[in-house]
Amino acid sequence: MSDQTVPLGPLIIDVAGCELDDEDRALLAHPAVGGAILFTRNFAEPAQLAALTAAMRACRPNLLIMADYEGGRVQRFHDGMTRIPPMRRLGQLWHADQQQAVALAADTGWLIAAELGALGIDLPLAPVVDIDYGRAETAIGSRAFAGEAEVVSALAQAFCNGLTQGGSVATAKHFPGHGHVVPDSHAELPVDERDWAVLQADMAPYRTLIAAGLASIMLAHIRYPAVDELPASLSPQWIGRILRRDLGFAGCVFSDDLSMGGAAALGSYRERVAMALAAGCDYLPVCNNRAAVRAQLADAALLAANGGRDRREHLQTLLGHGERAKSLLELQQNPRWRQARERLCALNGETA
Repeated sequence: MSDQTVPLGPLIIDVAGCELDDEDRALLAHPAVGGAILFTRNFAEPAQLAALTAAMRACRPNLLIMADYEGGRVQRFHDGMTRIPPMRRLGQLWHADQQQAVALAADTGWLIAAELGALGIDLPLAPVVDIDYGRAETAIGSRAFAGEAEVVSALAQAFCNGLTQGGSVATAKHFPGHGHVVPDSHAELPVDERDWAVLQADMAPYRTLIAAGLASIMLAHIRYPAVDELPASLSPQWIGRILRRDLGFAGCVFSDDLSMGGAAALGSYRERVAMALAAGCDYLPVCNNRAAVRAQLADAALLAANGGRDRREHLQTLLGHGERAKSLLELQQNPRWRQARERLCALNGETA
């Protein structure tokens, strides 16, 4: 099944290794699948990754291919790729030179989009727009731009503009804010006990990005009892009332990975998927559990779930409108790539 007209389903799945096997091909072509996410295990070197994404698109031409690619400790591919600093470095630069920080944030977004796009990857699932509360033990920490909402807003918007110029789009995360809690939602379900007024302050960067036309948002696997006992990722209150109605967000909503410990606390995979769909999520990552993926694809209810299809397909139309090289070698001839790489290397304390 490789017809471009096959609608995009809500599931985002992973693939096993550096090449596709027969089961990978069958799952990628399934009508309940709309995207795939790649991890470090899928990367050996850039040419291999380009061949892998080409093989994935041979299974499904309209497949959305993504990777967590924020910089710092969340960068899945390394050899032959520019090393992206943690976003905190841009926030530190802001306090020395705001204009330079904004320009470098835009260059960083552009370079990420350009390098990934040259290898066939659509989305970096970035930026993180959580507030850094200066607590080293949190899951966010240096992944955040800064501890001030106005700095996060300015740098995140520049980063998003760069992504668009590079042919990608932004996925701001983790709505409504992951920076304050200490537990890691990969392992457990954190609870943020702060009151509504404080939570609204955390959402300030989202208001800025939504007003500028933000394409997609990823929800946090965190409970905020001031609003709902359900985690935001599975909450109609957070998605339907606050994000859609109050903030006016019209783009795509991603749940965070439903395999994470923060979601596992809510029940079986089938229950989690049903809750995420009912809450209003458009894309549902289910990663690193092939048995769970097979079980979901056998569920007739998932096949019948049409909610979010228009938003998923609209997200696809936004991709590829910026500068997009056909290969990494071609990209490396671009003066902007060389300049951005030199500036990022300097920020890292390296030689380009």
